[in-house]
Amino acid sequence: MTAGQRLAQDAAEAAELRAYRTHPDVIALRVERVRAQVDRLCWAGIVLGLAFTMTNVQSFAADGSPVWSLPWLAAWLLDPTVSLVLLAILRAEQVTARYQVSTGPWVRRAKWFTLAATYVMNTWQSYAAGSLSGIVLHSVPPLLVFTAAEAVTDLRDKLTEAVNAAFTEAAPEREPASTTGRRRTRGRKGRKLFADYLDEARQAWTPDVVITPAWVRQVTDCSRGLSSRLAETLAAELDGGERP
Repeated sequence: MTAGQRLAQDAAEAAELRAYRTHPDVIALRVERVRAQVDRLCWAGIVLGLAFTMTNVQSFAADGSPVWSLPWLAAWLLDPTVSLVLLAILRAEQVTARYQVSTGPWVRRAKWFTLAATYVMNTWQSYAAGSLSGIVLHSVPPLLVFTAAEAVTDLRDKLTEAVNAAFTEAAPEREPASTTGRRRTRGRKGRKLFADYLDEARQAWTPDVVITPAWVRQVTDCSRGLSSRLAETLAAELDGGERP
């Protein structure tokens, strides 16, 4: 086997490997694994943070009641009541964010109320005593839970968009170029799809233009990785009978 044949074989193997690595189903599988890791870590942090606040909320609710008295025992129910409502909202948002379904304003209000109630009850005694160290100590867990609850929803939404972007860029491989070119759709929040870039390049093309990735980037402002596929698709489309 000559050196050129070995290089050709290596190039073919590299192309096959890259095709599998960039396949939208493989990308979706990787994103799902990352999503599972993110969910586990965020849920662990949120549960631990809420568990840390439990004793301070119980002390706030008991208000000096004798140990093992009914008011003292009932005070232990306050923090789990608030925490369970918060966890139920976060669990629901886990599903809605996965499918990019927006929730109503009352969902966010309920979440903020439960977080604000946890923070106030957890830090009330420290504020009353004027203890700066106590305020800082008991503010960190509820604030961490608050920021994590907001961040995890956005993270799930962006991970879903990453999967959608992988499928969008692979659209020409799954359907004919002419069909993809005629169907102009917009992604959620105005995100440009492959068909949008292709339509812009098609409208900007003139018979005296040589279709290259650099020209595609110039007229569509797309990424370098996408410009090559756009140039190939547009050239094949024009060579198929649309070139004057």
